[in-house]
Amino acid sequence: MNVRPYDASKRDIPLTVKLTKIDWGLVVFITLIACAGFTMLYSAAGGSMSPWAAKQIVRFVLALGMLIAVACVDVRVWMGLAYPSYAVSLLLLVAVELAGRVGLGAQRWIELGPLQLQPSELMKVTLILALARYLHGLEPTDVSRPFKLALPLVMIAAPVVLVLLQPNLGTAMLLALCGASLLFLAGLSWYWITPSLAAIAIAVPAAWEFLMHDYQKQRVLTFLNPDTDALGAGWNITQAKIALGSGGFFGKGLMLGTQSQLNFLPEKETDFIFTMIGEEFGFLGSIALLLLFAIVIYHGIQIAMSSRSQFGRLLAMGVTVNFFLYIMINGLMVMGLIPVVGIPMPLISYGGTALITVMFGFGLLMSVHVHRQVEVPRHSSGMI
Repeated sequence: MNVRPYDASKRDIPLTVKLTKIDWGLVVFITLIACAGFTMLYSAAGGSMSPWAAKQIVRFVLALGMLIAVACVDVRVWMGLAYPSYAVSLLLLVAVELAGRVGLGAQRWIELGPLQLQPSELMKVTLILALARYLHGLEPTDVSRPFKLALPLVMIAAPVVLVLLQPNLGTAMLLALCGASLLFLAGLSWYWITPSLAAIAIAVPAAWEFLMHDYQKQRVLTFLNPDTDALGAGWNITQAKIALGSGGFFGKGLMLGTQSQLNFLPEKETDFIFTMIGEEFGFLGSIALLLLFAIVIYHGIQIAMSSRSQFGRLLAMGVTVNFFLYIMINGLMVMGLIPVVGIPMPLISYGGTALITVMFGFGLLMSVHVHRQVEVPRHSSGMI
């Protein structure tokens, strides 16, 4: 009896087949990183599951279910939802300016009953989706044409400006870097990149004078010379360096870190949680975590390279680059190599919207993997 081979390009891939195609190894590594985060949140609370670890575990379990559900949705469906999801995120950013909740001196959240939503986190993923869809329809040579380049630049600039108004310099920088990376990966010519970098360098003095807030300027000055005000503006980074350095090679042990347990370390459950790992598990523990991150990034690159469609490749690389930028910016910040910005360590730091957004991004990455043999039309007429 002749059996017809399974055609992966068909629209109706059975759910059981999709579940077997999920990269469960990647899911395991993501879970291991999250477990490291739960452990540090438990330690940050002095050996208690509340108020952070228990909530984060519940969020992760729900987000893991979402990841699997997102992975099983045809990648062409996500392509069809790209522009609407970007538009919704942009409207939510506008809503933040009109009626957002103020916290830690910034207006970044929308309250939806008992839930607090941070639209700038959602925009990190929906911008990738929208840019991947737009660039999917272009040839590499078209990306550098001014008329074709104008729309993606506006798509990047609009959320960046709205996020800067909150103000949230770190997230605005991440959005700009991620958007620029996708343009580069899609084939943007150095003819545009080189003068753009020069223009940014020239604009820095004007941005310092007219755009940056006083506290942002203080962060830069503190970064350049933290010892000038070690007990004031330089407190955060000074304590972070002490925590990282005092951990040595093997660390002091779980819940034995002096800077974190005695509450010298600021924002230890969020932005500076990586310093807790360095203090309690030392250089060895920090490297182990970075290796886990590197494995996840490697999986993301492999998934992007295996995709049959340009949309899938750009979407997978966008999610992977975004994840890498999270890690790089937070790591450099807590080590005092860049000014302090509000970027969490993904899957480690406490936070609802950030965790859900990262896991949703991984779900999209997994959808590209599951549907890697699916042909995605360059024009919307042939799309689901």
